Amino acid sequence: MTRRERFRHGGRTMDDIDPMSGLVNLFDVAMVFAVALMVAFVIRSQMTEFLTAQDVTYVKNAGKPDMEIIVKKNNRVTRYKSEKTTGSGRGQRVGIAYRLENGEIIYVPENEESHP
Repeated sequence: MTRRERFRHGGRTMDDIDPMSGLVNLFDVAMVFAVALMVAFVIRSQMTEFLTAQDVTYVKNAGKPDMEIIVKKNNRVTRYKSEKTTGSGRGQRVGIAYRLENGEIIYVPENEESHP
């Protein structure tokens, strides 16, 4: 290699220049970006409780046909989805529910002895 060629490459020879080094740097940047997106998603969805050791219950789409209940207990996550159907069949009355003026619902169980 001539003196002029060495000066043009910053004193490095052609063997010192690695064309794959730029690709490795792009991979590192992509990994940092992916981790940042995951952290932003968890913070945005307000589900940071799932990252801790405590037990938690989360209700998604409450009161809608596609309601889902997510329960984390003993570091195990279980999902319960609504079947979008109403109950039918035979049964017996077990109590009364009252809706208060503020929207709160109170359930009052009944004794089996009070109804035939």
